[in-house]
Amino acid sequence: MVSKLKMAPSGSGSIKRSCQRVLYWIPVVFITIIVAWSYYAYVVQLCIESVENIGEKIVYLLAYHLFFFMFTWAYWQTIFTKPMNPLKEFHLPYADKELLEREDRGESQQEILRRIAKDLPIYTRTMSGAIRYCDRCQLVKPDRCHHCSVCDKCILKMDHHCPWVNNCVGFSNYKFFMLFLLYSLLYCLFVAATDLQYFIKFWTNGLPDTQAKFHIMFLFFAASMFSVSLSSLFGYHCWLVGKNRSTLEAFRAPAFRHGADKNGFSLGFSKNFRQVFGDEKKYWPLPIFSSQGDGCSFPTCLVNQDPEQPSTPAGYNPSTKSAGETHQFPAKPLRESQSRLLNSGQSWSEAEGADDKDKRGTSNPAMTIENET
Repeated sequence: MVSKLKMAPSGSGSIKRSCQRVLYWIPVVFITIIVAWSYYAYVVQLCIESVENIGEKIVYLLAYHLFFFMFTWAYWQTIFTKPMNPLKEFHLPYADKELLEREDRGESQQEILRRIAKDLPIYTRTMSGAIRYCDRCQLVKPDRCHHCSVCDKCILKMDHHCPWVNNCVGFSNYKFFMLFLLYSLLYCLFVAATDLQYFIKFWTNGLPDTQAKFHIMFLFFAASMFSVSLSSLFGYHCWLVGKNRSTLEAFRAPAFRHGADKNGFSLGFSKNFRQVFGDEKKYWPLPIFSSQGDGCSFPTCLVNQDPEQPSTPAGYNPSTKSAGETHQFPAKPLRESQSRLLNSGQSWSEAEGADDKDKRGTSNPAMTIENET
């Protein structure tokens, strides 16, 4: 049973959410303070006050500021890049919302959602074979889209909600998140490596008895501990990129009509990597968006096609979209896709009789409405 439209928030509820939004920034503020202190400890206390060799001092400062700049840029992009939400084609029209809310019978509700979903490039289902429908956002979920309980929105290719960036990590900023992990790891490794000899001098009484030696000691401990945690996290996400999985999909494999398939979206390491970082190598190390696709549809490696789904949404014409919009749906079932993710530069080849198959749009009698986050 689909719930009614959400009521307007009460005054007390609005205050509570405002307080929560403030609290969500605490981890980001904590990281900012740590980074600001590390900058002071490294630049002032280590390089300026403790390093005596001028050449060594210049090399340390130049390399440090390069890592610091790239880390800060990637962190900023991860925090302030707005997560992308499903396109309007996936939202229920007002008439369908009203119809869905008036229906009490589950079978009638099933028919409404099946009719809407068959006009969309959707191939994943719930574990029970139902259309993935979000009751809170009142939309049919695109593949790999999930509802974030913190943001209270459906996020395209949602990976997870990260408290350290106070943002959802998904299609729009996953590349930035990967670079944030990479540059923060390199930053910590560089600080720990260059601080090591002075950390040893601290224990052998080779440093002057000033406040600098305490900054040097804590700087090494902090950089070393963060390096250990970041290396494991970055390694895990490198594995996810190579397998073309999100964190959510690693814990629960996406389900298709033929069942769950943890490798359903994997196209091989090279294509998986380019799906996140793009085709142009010059943009790979930069926190500039270069990911492939629109976040709403993805090529798959599935053997079994979904005969219910048409090639494009009904009435959808890419030529009618405005110049600022670049979203496109695949022109054929994803298994037959010859997009640049699969075979660069080739166009779709229409199989004989495909249009007739799409028009028939056979139904799945086992499909039920199931709200899934």
